[in-house]
Amino acid sequence: MVFALLHGLAGVSDAEAASWSGLGAAPPPVLQLAEPPSLALRASLPDWLADHFARELGPEAEDFCAHLNVPGPITLRVNSLRLSRDALAERLRSEGVATRPGSWSPLALHIDGPRPNLYGLQSLRDGLFEVQDEGSQLLGLLVGALPGETVVDLCAGAGGKTLMLGAAMGDHGRLLAYDPDFARLERLRERASRAGLEHVQLLRSPPEEGLGADRVLVDVPCSELGALRRGPDLRFLLSPEVLTRWVPIQRDLLARAAALVRPGGRLVYATCTLNHAENRDQVRDFLASQSDFSLVRPGAGWLAEDCLRDGCLFVVPHRHGTDGFFAAVLERSAS
Repeated sequence: MVFALLHGLAGVSDAEAASWSGLGAAPPPVLQLAEPPSLALRASLPDWLADHFARELGPEAEDFCAHLNVPGPITLRVNSLRLSRDALAERLRSEGVATRPGSWSPLALHIDGPRPNLYGLQSLRDGLFEVQDEGSQLLGLLVGALPGETVVDLCAGAGGKTLMLGAAMGDHGRLLAYDPDFARLERLRERASRAGLEHVQLLRSPPEEGLGADRVLVDVPCSELGALRRGPDLRFLLSPEVLTRWVPIQRDLLARAAALVRPGGRLVYATCTLNHAENRDQVRDFLASQSDFSLVRPGAGWLAEDCLRDGCLFVVPHRHGTDGFFAAVLERSAS
């Protein structure tokens, strides 16, 4: 195996590879050096998952799957309640951390060079930034939250996007965060305090229908296929049923979220997966059953066309450098 690694992958000569691996002489030419015949073998994926990506992405599947085997960047989101992105970059530089601006989110900074100990930085303890993928930042930006509004994060998790919404609102208005895993949501309390947010309300039960919220974000639980590069073993812990497991739950959550939106308000449905059944098909079925909602262009005036597909946000690592994310912006008619 050591010989195969040195000779077949690293390009070391037969004699040197044999010597370094303790064989004395090179073995017979038994190594198969031709390109593996299937996408699953080339990208080290289960067969069913490689087939799924081929159906989802067509000719882009090869490039996408190759990027799943490359670590994603470390991306920070500036706390715009405290300072600007340029000011954060300068502060981090003074702490020995080099960064560069993100390509898509105006709040994003990518770490340049080796990974620093971010949790040892005073700037993090001061609440000046959070670690958040640039694609995830786009989901929060699409909500378009404004000061004084009523905004709901219906699947808040540990609250990364809730913090984004609070900063966009200037900590003025009514920001409600709910997640069925309240222990996870409780971590948001400390993070919000550190970020300077005083008006985040954690809900122990889902908000009531007819709330009349200006904006609702529902980043639903999903198969999480867009984030596989974040854990090399994750692909082998999944089974094909993950492609359908969350669909009925997502449908229910989307309907619950819609019932919270006032006439003229906005609903953002989001996932971190590449699966038509969880993305495009959910939105299509929702619009067929909810005639007072319509699909609108995400990020009008600031989001690049390259981040869109079929009228929705669609970003992927091989094209955008982000994890894989989908989002549909749905607006309720004023009447």
